[in-house]
Amino acid sequence: MIIDNLEYNTEREKLIIPEYGRHMQKMINYAVSIEDKEERNKVARSIIAVMGNLQPHLRDVPEFQHKLWDQLFIMSDFKLDVEAPFPVLTKEKLQERPEPLNYPQNFPKYRFYGNNIKRMIDVANSWEEGDLKTALTYTIANHMKKCYLNWNKDTVEDSVIFDHLFELSNGKINLKGSKEDLTDSSNLLRGKKKKTNSGSKKSYRSRGKKRY
Repeated sequence: MIIDNLEYNTEREKLIIPEYGRHMQKMINYAVSIEDKEERNKVARSIIAVMGNLQPHLRDVPEFQHKLWDQLFIMSDFKLDVEAPFPVLTKEKLQERPEPLNYPQNFPKYRFYGNNIKRMIDVANSWEEGDLKTALTYTIANHMKKCYLNWNKDTVEDSVIFDHLFELSNGKINLKGSKEDLTDSSNLLRGKKKKTNSGSKKSYRSRGKKRY
């Protein structure tokens, strides 16, 4: 009976990259089994062409071609021995763990200031003492205060900003005890407050007399 010849997906070989379908996997398995190297290379190139036809707008892009060849080796379980126009992807290379990325912020506990603040502080440290450096220093401090307030805070004492600036500059910029105040918190938060459309009120049309 025909029903005896039915084959369920659960009984079939698991697809490595399901997006290409079972027929593509069978083609690759066939290519692996070919003993003649020249014929194997020919079949591999034909398979790449078919894979590229699935996305014709990308098939001629060099980077995409490299991806197709990598997928070919992956789907063959790295058993396909052919000449590829790109470095052959190995199982070890695929399973290789990437190197951990270093967090660019030197002071993670002050992330709300951002990396640009640290760069600005480094620039200020490189300047000679004078009015320009003083002006830059207070500009940085005001920007730090704004960043701090954007960190979901309503107010902050200037002394806190001066302490953070002292720490971030490795003690080279010391505004502790300064008699000059930073910009008021309310002015820095002005752009943060939501604008209310108090002037726009709903207008209601007269509906006339009530019906009883």
